[in-house]
Amino acid sequence: MKPSLLFVLATLAVLPAVHAQTAAPAAPPARATERPEADVVAKLKSGPPLPYKVDPNWAKLPPGYNFGECSGVDLDRDGNVWVFNRGRWPLIQLDRSGKMTKAISTDTIRFASTHGLRVGPDGNLWCIDVEGHVLFKLNPDGRVLMVLGNRQTVAGNNEAKDGFNRPTNIAFRANGNLYISDGYLNSRVAQYSADGEYLGQWGRPGKGDGEFNLVHDVAVDSHGRVYVADRTNERIQVFDADGKFLAKWENIGAPWGIAYSAQDNAIFMCDGKYARIIKLDLEGKVLGVLGSYGRAPGKLDYAHSIAVDPRDGSLYTVEIKTWRVQKWVKQ
Repeated sequence: MKPSLLFVLATLAVLPAVHAQTAAPAAPPARATERPEADVVAKLKSGPPLPYKVDPNWAKLPPGYNFGECSGVDLDRDGNVWVFNRGRWPLIQLDRSGKMTKAISTDTIRFASTHGLRVGPDGNLWCIDVEGHVLFKLNPDGRVLMVLGNRQTVAGNNEAKDGFNRPTNIAFRANGNLYISDGYLNSRVAQYSADGEYLGQWGRPGKGDGEFNLVHDVAVDSHGRVYVADRTNERIQVFDADGKFLAKWENIGAPWGIAYSAQDNAIFMCDGKYARIIKLDLEGKVLGVLGSYGRAPGKLDYAHSIAVDPRDGSLYTVEIKTWRVQKWVKQ
């Protein structure tokens, strides 16, 4: 029996829809290059070259060991360097010569995604799990001493006292209190006691004074002033110890990581967007600039965090894209 004209027309009408469901999806648009544009970098505040040189062979891992994406770095009181990364050994300790002396594996503790790392005044490690919405306090052997936040449950909103939403890093007040930068989705600095008790907070989304767009790091100077890396707003904001707004430093680039150097009485900043390391005095003046975009030793590609050795002024930077830590030696 020949098919009816009505049946043929109905079939033809359906065919384009069937093809649309089975055809391969269109390729996504090509991503724009992530190399910082030279003309944009040239418009940022600058200064003389900082007198540092990279040690290209400093980090020495045993055979079979690798970093993952490196997100956090700090030094302990013995001068050892701790690198927080997204590999099989998320916490790796290197001595001052760069030799690996300890590695804590994912068999011991699992992080959803590593982010900031700071060594507390008592020598214990604070490790920020950005995707897990928690902070872990660990002893140097990897034993969990405290957990702040609700691990991989419903993240806390900007007013939460017991939860975070993609937190980023931590700093320490002289009295032992904790300042927590929170973070990618919340827009605040939260203050806790050393025992983990919520004490207060400041900040909300926005571009005004005391408002944030991606709170990516926090540091405290010897006078108790608090420096906040307001990453997407591309500025550092300065507050007193209780969160009162004091100043903002603009046109310096995008602060991904910041660290206070007591030796220099200055702030060092790694600018992940524009591939620079910047030294600023405590009024926000740029004292010097180091680095440029690239993947070779001495270049930078997504520099995420920075630490300063109080003994000799060496700088340590970690990078997401290159899976490495670099040591910059003062000349």
